[in-house]
This record gives sequence, structure tokens and C-alpha cells, in this order.
Amino acid sequence: MTNPLPELLPYHRMARASVRHRWWRPLLGTGFVVVACVVVAGLLYGVVDALGAAKRYPEGPDGTVEFGPVTGTALDLLAIASALPVVLLAVRWIGRRPAGTVSSVTGGLRWRWLGLCVLAALPILAVTTGAMFLLPMDDAEPTRWAGWEVFGPALAMLVVLVPLQAAAEEYVFRGWLTQAVGGFLRSPWWALVPQAVLFAAAHGWGTPWGFADLTVFAIVAGWLTVRTGGLEAAIGLHAVNNLLAFGVSAAIVDGLKTDDTAADAPWQLVAVDLTGIALYTAAVLWLARRRTPTRTVPAPVPVPPPLPLPFSAAYPQFPASYPQFPAAHPPFPAGHVPLPYVPGPVPHGSRTDAPDLPPGATPAAPPPGDDAARTPR
Repeated sequence: MTNPLPELLPYHRMARASVRHRWWRPLLGTGFVVVACVVVAGLLYGVVDALGAAKRYPEGPDGTVEFGPVTGTALDLLAIASALPVVLLAVRWIGRRPAGTVSSVTGGLRWRWLGLCVLAALPILAVTTGAMFLLPMDDAEPTRWAGWEVFGPALAMLVVLVPLQAAAEEYVFRGWLTQAVGGFLRSPWWALVPQAVLFAAAHGWGTPWGFADLTVFAIVAGWLTVRTGGLEAAIGLHAVNNLLAFGVSAAIVDGLKTDDTAADAPWQLVAVDLTGIALYTAAVLWLARRRTPTRTVPAPVPVPPPLPLPFSAAYPQFPASYPQFPAAHPPFPAGHVPLPYVPGPVPHGSRTDAPDLPPGATPAAPPPGDDAARTPR
């Protein structure tokens, strides 16, 4: 009987891409990711605040050190980006599988595919972002150009840190959480919905429209992840979207000081944003049909224990064969059957020590000094 073929694992089932997978590993890893992200971000803020206080930076209303909009934004982005190594450590250490399996089913980030997704997202999201400025807003405030002396350094910082921040969020929500739930359930939708709700909740509660926009964004990004077998499409969408949003804020006077997030968006902005997400999804699906990225990989098959080696292979220092020892006596002639040996008394006529004594008699000891008695026989 032939062995059955191994199961094909899609992206959300990659927690099982290890022969050491156990049901408790996704649960333990989720707790580790949550606690470690909070601890690492808290340590980062604590160290930076201590350095700022030592250099006598002004103190803000909430008791923290005010570094200015550009430095403060960079610190916030770094705190979020610190979740990226935490997730990779959880996958490798607790999940007992290669860290690259959270990037894609191929075991690593597919940079060429990521570049194509970024190129698809740039023109689409640039058009939708520009369209948002043309929308009539009731409470819109007048904006002023911040100047190149402010926008230039801010843009350089954003180009470096925003992709890391966006990728970290994707690795946490579309990566670890999706695969943690997918380790228990086969349907991808059971894995996509919880991470989408948690992603929207992590941005705070602003307006119902903003919460719905974030939820739809997370579900679409998760579906593209499963559909293409990796995080590249989600990272491209998230990174370009955030880079444009932060770039617009940096170009406006005091734009980086605002605490508004996507959760505070009104319905007009949500409508334009969802249009851009739909167009990007169509573009990625078109690219996927032309290039067909890898979507599944075979599940690992446990390796049976090795068979014991023969003696000559296990102990090569010994010769393969040994010489045969000679027999104790020559073989009997053909047809001869030896009689069994039966111990008993020596017949009288066969005795050589005292032939004149009757059977059973003991010969007398020789007299002292009799050399003949000591003559060897």
C-alpha cells in the first residue's frame, strides 16, 4: 500500500509547518508576543525619557519628555517596529519552526513580489490620497506648508521607519495571530476575522466609520496574504498607505503633532479609502494571475527512526569475518555413530595400577624410600 500524500499547508496553517508542533505552542507564543511587545516598548520609552530628562528637554502635559514632532514620531514608530523581532523570536523559539515561515510559505520574504506590490500600490493610493483633499469637509481647518527645512528631515525619517512600523504590524496581526488561529482551524476566515477586529481595536475607538474602515483593511490584507501565500501584498499596501498619510501630515504645519488616527476618519474619507483598497486588490490579483506566487507547501512528514546497522557497519574496526577454529578432534567416518559415554567402574582386567587386586580393592601405599613407586608412568 502506498503512503498518502502529505497535506498542503496554506499560509494561515503554517503553524503546523514543523514536526514539533503542539496545540499549546500558538497559545504560549501569543502570550509571549503580547507581553514582550509591551515590555520592549516600555523599556524603549523609559530609556529615551531618561536621556531626554538628563538633557533637560521640556516636559509635556502627560509627564513625558517632549522631543518635538519629528523625534517624537520617530520614537513612536520605533516602539511599534520593535514588535518585529519579537514575532520572529516567538516563531523560532516557541513555534519550533523557521522564522521565515511567518513571512511566506516559501520560508522567507519574497522581495521581488514585494517590489511589484509596492509599485502597484503607489499610483493607486497616491490618486486616492489626492482625492481626499478635494472632498468637502464641514470641520476642515486651513492648512499651511511647513517648509522644506521641516518637511525634508521628517520625510527622510519616515522613509526609513514607516516601512518597519507597517511591516511589524503585519507580522503581528496578519502574521502571528492569523497563523496562531489557523493552527487550530482549517477555514481561513476563522483566522482572518479575529485579527481584523483586534487590529481595528489597537488603533483606538474614534468613529464607527473609522473602525469599519480599519476592519475592512485588515480583512482584505489578510485575505491577500492567504491568497498569495505571504505577507508581501499586505506589507506593500500598509507601508505605502502609511507613508503617504505621514508624509501629508509632515508637510503641514504641526501636522505630526496631531493624535488623530485612521479610527477617527469620517465617512467621506472612508469611502475614498475603500475605493483605493478595492483597486489595489484587483491589481494584486491581476499580478498574481500572471506570476502565480507559491501559495501552499507540503506539511512536514515525521522521519522514521533509522534501522540498526549491521555489525560490520557499526564496528568497522573489526574484520567482516573471522577464521574458523579447528575442531577438537577429527570428524568421525561416514556412517559411524559414536556411542554415548557412560561413566562407571574400571573393569578388573583393564586396571594398570594393580592388576592382581580384586575389583573395588585399594592398593597399598608404597613403602617410604621406594623410588620405583615415584617413577612416572
